[in-house]
Amino acid sequence: MVEELVTAGVALACTGTVYLMAAARVIKQYERGVVLRLGRLASQVREPGFTMIVPLVDRLRKVNMQIVTMPVPAQEGITRDNVTVRVDAVVYFKVVDAADAVIRVEDYRFAVSQMAQTSLRSIIGKSELDDLLSNREKLNQGLELMMDSPAIGWGVTVDRVEIKDVSLPETMKRSMARQAEATRDRRARVINADAELQASRKLAEAAAAMSDQPAALQLRLLQTVVAVAAEKNSTLVLPFPVELLRFLERSGLQAQAQTAAAEAERDGGRRPAPAAPRPSRTAVEHGAEAALPPELADLPPVEDLP
Repeated sequence: MVEELVTAGVALACTGTVYLMAAARVIKQYERGVVLRLGRLASQVREPGFTMIVPLVDRLRKVNMQIVTMPVPAQEGITRDNVTVRVDAVVYFKVVDAADAVIRVEDYRFAVSQMAQTSLRSIIGKSELDDLLSNREKLNQGLELMMDSPAIGWGVTVDRVEIKDVSLPETMKRSMARQAEATRDRRARVINADAELQASRKLAEAAAAMSDQPAALQLRLLQTVVAVAAEKNSTLVLPFPVELLRFLERSGLQAQAQTAAAEAERDGGRRPAPAAPRPSRTAVEHGAEAALPPELADLPPVEDLP
């Protein structure tokens, strides 16, 4: 009798252990458990932690509630301006209702992947090439809205969609490169022409200022000679300016006239000589020509100088 009781107790303990092992389940923090009892959905979704099910009666399916990063394969399409492109993207989504993700769709990951590919093809056909290259934020929002509407019924929400890369044909790349080069060349020419216009205006102002003071032109010439000669030891051949000849000639004539007047005053004694009228420029020049030394006698008159 005792042996039978011990045997029955051992058998009961083994049965309980097997039942416990078959019924015990552990659900992780980022998971939710959906129980199907005899094929029907249980009313309550199991929360994270330790839970029990009825073996051979209940079936527990764990659903991951984390955000899933799914790459979308590159899709080839024709844009609205008839350019063939290949576009790939990345979809970020997560399950918000574990029961709907199990009951309403067979495989929610595959469904989201196919929907992302079809939506990407659709958005390529509705967009132009410039939008795909420069206005991606708007296209990303459009893709998110196209995918989020049907995914809500599956217990899935699309968190974000990003267009990752846009591949262009080689001919289109070369055309765009030529266009960019032509645009930059046009900008460079416009800037250069603007600089020439400003420089010409400043030079006109400088010429007007120098025309009032002829000596300024001579000073500018000397400054240019100094600037050129400061860099390298070189020989400069410059034309002798006519203005300098006129200046030297006038200075020589005035010096000779002053010398003649001083000598005449000295020869006349202490008597003050009567004030004579100031000779005209022509008379002074002709009188100076008669008194010029032989070296300066061959110089042309002032009026004939250019």
